[in-house]
Formats: sequence, C-alpha cells, structure tokens
Amino acid sequence: MELKLNSANFQKEVMDVKDKLVMVDFWATWCGPCRALGPVVEELAEAYAGKVVVGKVNVDEEPELAAQFKVSSIPSVFFLKNGEVVKHCVGFQEYENWVQIIDSLL
Repeated sequence: MELKLNSANFQKEVMDVKDKLVMVDFWATWCGPCRALGPVVEELAEAYAGKVVVGKVNVDEEPELAAQFKVSSIPSVFFLKNGEVVKHCVGFQEYENWVQIIDSLL
C-alpha cells in the first residue's frame, strides 16, 4: 500500500528511511497521466512491499514539498536512498519499465 505523504510525515516516511529504497510519486487529481500512473504505483507498492517504501504527494495539497523537489512537470517520480535522490523520472511509464528501474536501484 502506498503512503499518502504530506509535510507532516515526509521527514519520517521518506527522508529518515535508512534501510530501504523510497519511491515518491508527485501527482495531481486533474493530471491525466498521473491518474493513469496511479494503479501502476499501487501495483508496485504491493509487489515491492517490505523492500521499497512507496508514497504519493498531491502537488496541489503540498506545494512546499513540490517546490523542495523542484517539480515542474507531473507525474514526477523520485527514488531516494538514505534521504538522497538517486533517480528522477517524469511522465507515465508502463509497469515493466518501473520494475527495471526499481530492480536496478535495489
């Protein structure tokens, strides 16, 4: 299950995670590609449960977090290890592409 991330829990759920890869999806309800990516992210969260922390940030509800990561296009997906961004992807991608990316980072 993916986490709903916000400014209150972001530090603990993303930045302070030391032992796992973290995937953060920046999205918005009005964004078609974001809505298409939603079920893919959900599937990835289930497939990698225990190995990857998967969370979503609604850019309309959390503009400060979007600004912190300099998000200019959505969907925008960041992968972090030990609080550091190790990969950034923009736009919709198929499930198999995400699996290749995640597996290469694990």
